[in-house]
Amino acid sequence: MSGTSSSTLQTGHVGLNVTDLTRSTAFYRRVLGLELVDEGTDPERRFAFLGRDGRPVLTLWQQSEGSFPTGAPGLHHLSFQVDSLDEVRAAEALLHELGASFTYDGVVPHREGAASGGIFFTDPDGIRLEIHTPAGVDTTGNPAPTESAPTCGFF
Repeated sequence: MSGTSSSTLQTGHVGLNVTDLTRSTAFYRRVLGLELVDEGTDPERRFAFLGRDGRPVLTLWQQSEGSFPTGAPGLHHLSFQVDSLDEVRAAEALLHELGASFTYDGVVPHREGAASGGIFFTDPDGIRLEIHTPAGVDTTGNPAPTESAPTCGFF
C-alpha cells in the first residue's frame, strides 16, 4: 500500500463509547439487526463487537459518562445505508416503538430534489444516527429541511 491510495481501503468497524453496554447492545442489535460477534465481560473492560457473518461492524465500549457532545470536535453522525425506502420506514416504525428521539419527522430527502434520504435520530447516549436509502424518497410529501446542503449535515 502506498499512502492512502490503496484500492482495497474500506471502512473496517466503527467504535463507540457508551454509558450502558447492555442497553446499547440491545438497541443496536434490534435496530440494525446485528449479531453479537464477541464481548468482554471483565467489569473493568466491558465491550461488545456487533456485526454480520462474524465480521465486526460496530464495537461498543463501556467507558464513558454523560451524553454525546454534539458541539465538540469528533464524530458528527454515523450513517447506515439500506437498499429501499421500505427498509427505512420499517426502521422508523421500530425506533418509534423503542421511544427513540428523532431530529426530523418522517423520511426526509438529503437535499431538495434528491431521491436519497432517510431518518435522523439518536441512540440512548445521544449519538446522532441516520438510516438512509440512495433512491426512492419522494420530495413532495416531506421536503428537505435544508434546501442547499445535505440534511445529514445539520442535525
